[in-house]
Amino acid sequence: MRLSIRDEWKKLQVGLKKIDIQAAVVLLAAALLVILQMKWGDRGFFRNEIAPLLEVDGRGLVSWVWWFGMQGVLGFILPIGLLKWGFGMSMRDMGLGLGDYSFALKITAIYLPLVVVGTWVLSDSPAFLAKYPHYSPASSNWTTFLVYEAFFVLYWIGWEYLWRGFVLFGTKKAFGIMAIFVQAMPFAIMHFDKPFAEAFLSIVGGVALGALVWRSRSFWIAVPIHAAQMVILDLWCSLRARTGASGIGWDALMSAFNGFGN
Repeated sequence: MRLSIRDEWKKLQVGLKKIDIQAAVVLLAAALLVILQMKWGDRGFFRNEIAPLLEVDGRGLVSWVWWFGMQGVLGFILPIGLLKWGFGMSMRDMGLGLGDYSFALKITAIYLPLVVVGTWVLSDSPAFLAKYPHYSPASSNWTTFLVYEAFFVLYWIGWEYLWRGFVLFGTKKAFGIMAIFVQAMPFAIMHFDKPFAEAFLSIVGGVALGALVWRSRSFWIAVPIHAAQMVILDLWCSLRARTGASGIGWDALMSAFNGFGN
């Protein structure tokens, strides 16, 4: 059978007309932004390429600020700019409005106490105490802790908006409610190097968070849901490191609180 270039060109033109340009650009841009974060937002890149130029310690707090800040820029600021100036979307349509804030506040009020209790129990484990905060000097200096955690929250805003904002709301017109599953797939793949249980749960969590944001009509609820567990765990571990508090009972909790004065 002879290949007709003219016929194939016509088929290509017909096919291209069926593509939702916004959804295509959003998905390709999300892939590019992840690659840029992994290449340029990496702490190793900062240590090897940026720190020598700035004449700073490439292994200190500033390297974490670079990593967290780059995720904020690449996952939050640039995607917002693309949706706003590239496709004329409003802040509400981008998922940046208040949405159903009453529903979101109720879910947050139910979730946060569970996180506080759960992370308090986890923080009693030597394995967690040795790992959190990731930047260990933050546990012994409150100024360092606050700077570290402030940029850590910026990291989570960038990470969450990339999937639960940019991809979810950016492809909503093309895929409808199926956009929940579209954003969950790359999010789960990004957990491929985690322990199996965590990698598996990332599929469930990605869908659940996407559905929660869809229901709330606002991405903001995803930030406390995802970031709170890490920030609060860092706080508990820092307080224990300062005071030597051990156990999960009331006396241990009161002892840990003394760390605020140290």
